[in-house]
Amino acid sequence: MLSPHEEKFIQYWEKNRDRDKKLLRQLYIGAPVGLALGGAVLLSVSTGRWYERADMVANSQLNPNVLLLGVVIVAIFTGVFYKRYRWEMNEQQYQELQAKKRSGDKQQQKAAEPGSEQSSV
Repeated sequence: MLSPHEEKFIQYWEKNRDRDKKLLRQLYIGAPVGLALGGAVLLSVSTGRWYERADMVANSQLNPNVLLLGVVIVAIFTGVFYKRYRWEMNEQQYQELQAKKRSGDKQQQKAAEPGSEQSSV
């Protein structure tokens, strides 16, 4: 038997699995995670006083456009990757719960069949 929480998840996932698989939705929902990582990279570069030589090289050779392009690419990749990972985890949980539900249904059917009980004679 499934718990009420598991039943709710099955209903939710049956309703939303196709919508959550779309690339634009994954990008839209995963963007905050990617932007947080990109912001951390920008913060690290802008306050790069942790290594003096790296700071000198960054100030003399770093093109800000390339840095921003790199941060945007990292943000997009991370956001989409994160949401695809979450989708796969939810899909796996859904498949496992469906198998558990089918197994429980078979056991109930088997128990309900006449003559399935063994008599102790």
